Amino acid sequence: MGGILELDLLEDMAATGENARYLPGIAFPPNLVASPDLEACLDGVRDVLVVVPSHGLRDTLTRIKPLLREDSRICWATKGFELHSGKLPHTVAGEVLGKERPMAVLSGPTFAKEVGEGLPTAMTIAANDSEFAGDLAQALSGHNFRAYTSDDMIGVEVGGAIKNVLAIAAGMSDGLGFGANTRIALITRGLVELSRLGAALGAKKETFMGLACMGDLVLTCTDNLSRNRRMGLALAGGKTVEEAQEEIQQVVEGVLAAEAVKEVADELGIEMPICEQVYQILYEGKSPRDAVQALMSRALKPENH
Repeated sequence: MGGILELDLLEDMAATGENARYLPGIAFPPNLVASPDLEACLDGVRDVLVVVPSHGLRDTLTRIKPLLREDSRICWATKGFELHSGKLPHTVAGEVLGKERPMAVLSGPTFAKEVGEGLPTAMTIAANDSEFAGDLAQALSGHNFRAYTSDDMIGVEVGGAIKNVLAIAAGMSDGLGFGANTRIALITRGLVELSRLGAALGAKKETFMGLACMGDLVLTCTDNLSRNRRMGLALAGGKTVEEAQEEIQQVVEGVLAAEAVKEVADELGIEMPICEQVYQILYEGKSPRDAVQALMSRALKPENH
């Protein structure tokens, strides 16, 4: 049934020139065509951009692999660790397509609605090939959209994964009425957790203060266009995860990311108390108020630990 519904959506987009379900009133540019024919879409194409949730990345790459040119370059806007394997998207892509192929990841503080409306926006492209990164930045940048380049794929991907979990925490905090002080404490200490895990995985320190980490974290934690923040608000209001998901009507990446982040952090022995509490709320039935109490009653320590 899901496939039929998505095919109907594609047909509607092709007929109307807009995504009426998720971005109503925003017209596609003339050179954007919606099509259900994957082979036709990839025919003769050198540069491919994949935009799917993290749990669908491996399957999508496997499907497109036989349709790619030998010199095709792959980019994705997928955020999150692969569930159970704990692998970042670039590792999954390398396993499926081969590590020698030019690859890149797009990430950063970019709500689709605001991009579609032409509001000024900046983001990051991290690639294993500087020429590919530069070509993508040139192709994607325009009057109100600016792309910066990086060679730190790990840092950019870690930021994109963990900020969704932290945004659920921020939404719950605001939903419980804890105020601005609590929100900024969660964001700041959340950045510490993100940086701690990123460093353990080999990310560069300067990436943590950039668009894909701090920028995306602040955006996702503070604005209600964020699906993950809205999930937190709904949970604070007494809804179950399933009820909140039904209300939001889009994939909330932070729910699956919370499980994957916990698995990776536990394996590496990295302390991530905020992410741990979000996991316990989502998967073990802990109440948001009890989670806040657990965080506030932790032993005191120096800030840089």
